[in-house]
Amino acid sequence: MTETATIPASAGARKIAIVGSGYMGGGIAQVLALGGARVALSDVSAEVAQSNYDRLLVESDQFVADGLFPAGSTEILKQNLWAAKDIEEAVADADFIEEAVPEVMEIKHQTLSRISAAARADAIIGSNTSTISIAELSRAVSNPERFLGVHFSNPSPFIPGVEIIPHAGTSASTVGAVRDLVHAAGKQTAVVKDVTGFVLNRLQYALFHEAAQLVEQGIATADDVDTLVRTTFGFRLPFFGPFAIADMAGLDVYNFCYQSLQKDFPERFATPAILSDLVEAGKLGTKTGAGFLNVPADRIPELIAYRNKAYVAMQKLLDELGPAPLG
Repeated sequence: MTETATIPASAGARKIAIVGSGYMGGGIAQVLALGGARVALSDVSAEVAQSNYDRLLVESDQFVADGLFPAGSTEILKQNLWAAKDIEEAVADADFIEEAVPEVMEIKHQTLSRISAAARADAIIGSNTSTISIAELSRAVSNPERFLGVHFSNPSPFIPGVEIIPHAGTSASTVGAVRDLVHAAGKQTAVVKDVTGFVLNRLQYALFHEAAQLVEQGIATADDVDTLVRTTFGFRLPFFGPFAIADMAGLDVYNFCYQSLQKDFPERFATPAILSDLVEAGKLGTKTGAGFLNVPADRIPELIAYRNKAYVAMQKLLDELGPAPLG
């Protein structure tokens, strides 16, 4: 087994290659280059890579003008980003390589095999896939302990979370090195298991599936569903995840609501055992000081004050931005 490289901690020392320089790959390249790494762009041809390099600089100028990127960002990209003539040139001396080609198994396998053959044996290789099994993709990679999923979200320059998905054979050092790399670029990471849909898309599509049924059944219009999501539980989500929200609402309340939902939807809304076990143990969330997240009782006033301040600030931001131009 080959020892996996440790990606240099120094920003100037990190060498990265992005294979697939389109919308997602290009955005990831911007993130990592602005984070201080030297980033090579590659694609199906030198011309495509160069064209996307030029596009990323134009985009950066616009983002700076709009106040979305800090002043000087385009100059940093010019220093740190470059277009390679082909995949082999891009990955030859890279510490980390991110594959961001279309979500087609054959294309990904061919690309990963080509990357694996041209890269250093200890270079870490990641895939930006959103749904394909990491274990299945790893079959195209030599030394698969250095391979994992590194799933950025669209648009990657502005979405802070990155899903890290090791397969069963991924080394712990690989996971740690990639988390450090992503954190150095100002992003947050969550490590999840290699299962269908991972975590992000299982949650996202579960919500969409229920929303689509509500519209199909004539219970609400698409616009009304979107309004409720935006202005009620979705309003909380930038600050709190589902477990923190449940703890603050009261796990006994959640348990009762599941019982109500089960009257008409017995299978779809079966009470999760992880919830009922806590309720039976008397752990009801913040009201008892123990739940999913176990917030200490003496910090509950601080938490409530933060929550209220956050919601008011969010509403002020929405008022300032105005409605999204969807109509």
